[in-house]
Order: sequence, then C-alpha cells, then structure tokens
Amino acid sequence: MPRILIVAPSWIGDMLLAQPLLRRLHDRPGGVSIDALAPPWCGPLLARMPEIGEVINSPFAHGELKLRARWQLGRELAKRQYDQAIVLPNSFKSALIPFFADIPLRAGYAGEFRYGLLNLVHKLDPEKLPLMAERYAQLAEKPGAKLPRPLPPVRLQSDPVNTARTTARLALDRSRPIAVFCPGAEYGPAKRWPAQHFAALARALSARNYAVWLIGSAKDAELAGDIRAQSGGVCENLCGKTELAAAIDLMACASLVVSNDSGLMHVAAALGKPLIALYGSSSPAHTPPLCAAARIVKIDIECSPCFARDCPLGHFKCMNELLPARVLAEIDALSEPAGAGN
Repeated sequence: MPRILIVAPSWIGDMLLAQPLLRRLHDRPGGVSIDALAPPWCGPLLARMPEIGEVINSPFAHGELKLRARWQLGRELAKRQYDQAIVLPNSFKSALIPFFADIPLRAGYAGEFRYGLLNLVHKLDPEKLPLMAERYAQLAEKPGAKLPRPLPPVRLQSDPVNTARTTARLALDRSRPIAVFCPGAEYGPAKRWPAQHFAALARALSARNYAVWLIGSAKDAELAGDIRAQSGGVCENLCGKTELAAAIDLMACASLVVSNDSGLMHVAAALGKPLIALYGSSSPAHTPPLCAAARIVKIDIECSPCFARDCPLGHFKCMNELLPARVLAEIDALSEPAGAGN
C-alpha cells in the first residue's frame, strides 16, 4: 500500500479545509496509508480525522528555520520509506523535510520558489481555484489536471464519552438548548466581533432559554470574561478550560454556533452544526465554512475585505457595524424550516 506524508498547515481552519484532499487520497483504488507532519496544536484535530494514520509532531515554531534540526527529522522520516509527500504550506522551509527524507514524489505549489525541493510542482490559478479547500484538493491530482467536483465533505468525529466527561468536569447544564460562541480569532482583532455585540446576543438568546457557552483558547479568556460581564453573567466562560479535543466534543452539544472566521468556525462546520459565521476583514469567497447549515453574515463596505490582522483605518466598521439585531435575524432565518416564507 502506498505511503503518503502530508506536511500540514499551521492553522486549525486550514487543516480542516485540507480534509477533502485527504478523502480523495484515502479513496484511491487499493487504498493508501496517510500520515501527517503537523504542529502540536493540530494533533488533536488530525486524530479525529479517520483518513489519518499517524500524526508526527513538527517541533518548529512559526518562522523558525533550524536547518540542522529539519535535516535530522528528515533523515528519521527516511526510515519510513514514504512514496509521496504533499506539502500544503507555501513556504520554502516546509518543503525541506520531505526533500531531506528522500521521498521520491514531492508535490505542492511552487510557493517560495521551491523548484528542486518539489518535483510535482503545481501552478496556482486563483480564478479557477478560489477556495482554499479546492487548492488543497488539487494536490491529489497531477499538475495541470482538472479538479473533480464536488469536493468530498469536511467531517469531524466527536467523542460522546469525552463529551459527558468534560461537561461533568465543568458542571455544565445540558437541559436547555446550547448556543456556543467562539469570540476569538488567532489571526488578529480585525476578525473579531466586538465583546458588547456578543454580550447583547447572549442576553437575547438567554431570554429564549438558551444556555450560552463561550469556547476558545486561553488567549481568549480575557475577552470572554468581558463578554460574560457585559451580558450580566448569562454566559459560561470556558475559554482556556479545555484542550482542542474537549472543545470539539463540547461543540458537538450545540444547537447553534456563532463564530468569527476562525479555526473553531471550521470545526463547527465540520461537525455539521447550525452556524452563523461572522466575516469582517476576511472573505468567505476564499475560506467559507463548508457546511450546508451555515449562514455567512457580513456587511458590504468599501474597505472590506482588507485581509489585515488589525484594522488599517482604525475604525473596525466591518465588525462594529454588524449589529446583534442583524445576527439574531439570521439565527431566526437559520431556524426556519426549509421552504418557509416561500
């Protein structure tokens, strides 16, 4: 059985958008064995993807070269005798380890002038492949070949046993419908809906008998604390209280998820949850949630999308002027039976 090594991206959302690629590889006639070289924070996510056999830890921080350490890891991986590597990031550094591992076929986009490091070089046509998921899936094909559509769906497995264990540990009430808010965005503040808007939405949903859980990393705990305070205490601040695997299993309890454009937004989509996806500085034309039960909410202003981490103009209008009443209306529309209002 052919053995393939995937060099994974560093962002959780991007890793989920790579799953259609993994599905295409997994479904090849005769089957393949797929391992992933990934940073530690992506490991729990990959462990929930049935296509992945083993996750190999990539110890390199963002931007680190550490050429000797990469060579040493490559030589260790050479013992596994992979038949092919597919390099998802576009950086020069990310293509080094498969080269050092003497993997015969090394596929990826040209990126940072990686000719030689890669020998199956794809040239990206952004107009033909506007979606990140399509760009990754194309790497399962020969360079220049047409991408088969539709893409396989993105799907994550939750663990009901771990869900019960985590809700018990955190003393969470599951007797009411649960709305999960994901207020963080690792990329930067330009992608974050304001705390006061999340708080207003929490109060409105609490009045409708929802329990509201705030889920995110420890970096989001202060922001979530502000949301809880401004909501009058109707939210449970769970940011920083769970690892990613437990956050996935808590999100599996949700009747509704409201999220910025973030990795957790893509987790909600992969779980098939009814989802309100809030876009400001980024564009749903490039990284939309791959989920039928999702509504994209954004306002059209001249400066959006700017793709900046922080608002270049300092006003954050794309998020500040996206009001809670608009989001609540989208939640109501999401809850309507199919065909209602026609």
